[in-house]
Amino acid sequence: MPALIVRPFHRDDRDQLTELVNAHVAAVVPGASVSVNTVLAQLTRRPDEFITDPWVAERATLVAEQRGAVVAAAHLLRYRDDAEVGPDHRGAGEIAWFVHRPPATFRPDSETAADQLMAACLARLARWHVRVRYADGALPAPGVYGLPDVWPHVRAAYERAGFRHTGHTEVVLLAEVADLVSPPADPSMPQPAVRRTLGECGTRLTAHLDGHVLGFIEVDTALDRPERLARNGGMADIGNLVVEPDHRVDGLEHWLLAQAAQWLRLAGVDRVLAYESADDTDAIGRLIAAGFRELTRTDRGWEHRQG
Repeated sequence: MPALIVRPFHRDDRDQLTELVNAHVAAVVPGASVSVNTVLAQLTRRPDEFITDPWVAERATLVAEQRGAVVAAAHLLRYRDDAEVGPDHRGAGEIAWFVHRPPATFRPDSETAADQLMAACLARLARWHVRVRYADGALPAPGVYGLPDVWPHVRAAYERAGFRHTGHTEVVLLAEVADLVSPPADPSMPQPAVRRTLGECGTRLTAHLDGHVLGFIEVDTALDRPERLARNGGMADIGNLVVEPDHRVDGLEHWLLAQAAQWLRLAGVDRVLAYESADDTDAIGRLIAAGFRELTRTDRGWEHRQG
């Protein structure tokens, strides 16, 4: 069997690493991919994590190489141990993401590569003397975080190493914007108007009637930074969808989604992501009824059980 080498990432690995990352991204979000620049940028800074990223004291990226091919890779973080860092992250270490080729008939040693790389990750965390060891699968692409159920090979590698899921589960959903249409309105009933403003998580579209706010939806069309563009163009996500409990307007959520769809079409967006807690079956059911489909269930919050 050809020698397997676990070593630090080299810049010459960038194309193979991006190919491995994109294989995992595309298994979660159909047709999605990220650029080489996006992958390289994330190794030194996570601009989306504007709260936690300044807490990072040290970063490391490791790869497993066999026959000149990068067959597995992982990115690790060490958080500072001082009062400015949030208590959960203070003194913690994290495998921010871990990717490897899945087992196959022609690649029976892929688990060996994953386990050797994982052992190197745990050794690095031990040398960092971290207080606690976390793990995630947050690749630099929309909708890819936690540990998606479409990555059973990554889950198995984490579990063999002693990581356990200690957090919650979220559902990632996707809709084609063209499918988000509101049901026919009852002409005998007053219809809400929409007001567009800047919201907390993107453009906010607020439904109001007779001076009362009935609810709002926020959509983010800035998922694709220029350096990230590969095949994500035309994608947005729902940052917030809120309706007042006493709004008394039939199909208000569908109406808000349809208003958002009109705006997204003007922006050249054809697909939109949504996220819900797996426990909120009512919200998931309403999104599916409106035209969304479930892409994956992702487990957030993994911790290594030491000793």
